[in-house]
Amino acid sequence: MHDLLILGGGPAGYLAAERAAHEGFQTVLFETRALGGVCLNEGCIPSKTLLHSAKIYDYSNGYGAKYGVTCDNARINYDAVITRKNKVVRTLVAGISSRLKTVGVQIVTEHAVIQGRIEGGFAVEAGGLRYEGKKLLLCTGSQVLVPRIDGLDAQLQDGFVLTSREILDLREIPERLVVVGGGVIGLEMSSLFRSLGAKVTVIEMLDKIAGPADAEVSALLQKDLEKRGVTFLLSAKVTSFANGVVRYEQDGVERTLETDKVLLSIGRKPSTDGFGLETLGIVLERGAVKTDDQMKTSVPGVFASGDCNGKSMLAHTAYRESDVAINVMAGQKDTMDYGCVPYVIYTNPEVAGIGETLESARTRGLSAREITLSMRFSGRYLAENEGGGGICKLIVGEDDRLLGVHMIGNPASEIISTASLSLSRALTLDAFKKTVFPHPSVAEILRECAFA
Repeated sequence: MHDLLILGGGPAGYLAAERAAHEGFQTVLFETRALGGVCLNEGCIPSKTLLHSAKIYDYSNGYGAKYGVTCDNARINYDAVITRKNKVVRTLVAGISSRLKTVGVQIVTEHAVIQGRIEGGFAVEAGGLRYEGKKLLLCTGSQVLVPRIDGLDAQLQDGFVLTSREILDLREIPERLVVVGGGVIGLEMSSLFRSLGAKVTVIEMLDKIAGPADAEVSALLQKDLEKRGVTFLLSAKVTSFANGVVRYEQDGVERTLETDKVLLSIGRKPSTDGFGLETLGIVLERGAVKTDDQMKTSVPGVFASGDCNGKSMLAHTAYRESDVAINVMAGQKDTMDYGCVPYVIYTNPEVAGIGETLESARTRGLSAREITLSMRFSGRYLAENEGGGGICKLIVGEDDRLLGVHMIGNPASEIISTASLSLSRALTLDAFKKTVFPHPSVAEILRECAFA
């Protein structure tokens, strides 16, 4: 009997398998498709590879003139961009496979289905073979949320409507692109395809973009993308799809929008069907596996991490959840703190945040204030972001402890980890003031904000 059976080889699953092997667990990892899951194969990594190429093109195609650098006749070879993206993905997938094999993890490329409880553990069937393990870790991931909209299924099949999977493999840039959903994926793809020359329109049901992001940061991002030519239709609801046409309702009036392609990016839902969870009576909440702060499910010996528990569908959340799960299995004390999970929107400029906004803090009944400072107070930011209008915002509690940090401006994705560490250690403004940041660095804006 194995020590641990892991269902799913995405970020949660493959990291858990490696950690488990280091703890001495005899581990089997089941993954139907390529290792790395959505993040590595059709999400985080491929999208960032494309966005990096787009950023280079932005600088080559006129933007660089702001810095005294001009480039005549800059062109984008999008086929070469996609080829490089695929190479990056293959390299990383191969690396994960090699690491797991090196530490002794058994990888089974078959769909695994739980058969039920047995004496001393659990049974799983995959590829016609039976596997037994003392513990189970569910890392079954998530799938694209496809709502019931007239004509959607037919247009998905015809290729007029694309999901986040298909749009990353387009070989030609559409002249017109409608993005349904103004969340992280929708905004990143809007930024990408606008840089590549497409006319982009975003349709969002809410009255703001970027979901729960700080309202002021969200507004600044929208303003910046609008300057680049992205059109936003807020408080609008898509009512139907037809070949070449999107119908939507806004302010009580139904309108139509002609386009070449549509990206459906309204969210994802946990993948929990077809894995035999019902054989163990595992409790679900709104389709997600219910877990506590130790990643334990309702069934002793069964844990769940990653998107399938629906807590926070981010790869870095999945990594930490798997750390917690394996540590608890190994008899170590550990718990998951979702208040210290940052988010990033990899548009140009980048957006990042962590913890409470002023609005969310007050909704929770917390006494809080915000300190906002222009990113231009950082010499490095000013040197590298000509005309940039970014801000850094600290949310501070009544005891002067940091409750949240939110910012827009490059490279916010690299700075937010400092804020993450600070929140996890419950640092105060005084602690920030005493922290020595390298100069010049954009991260110094956190210290400047603390003094402000």
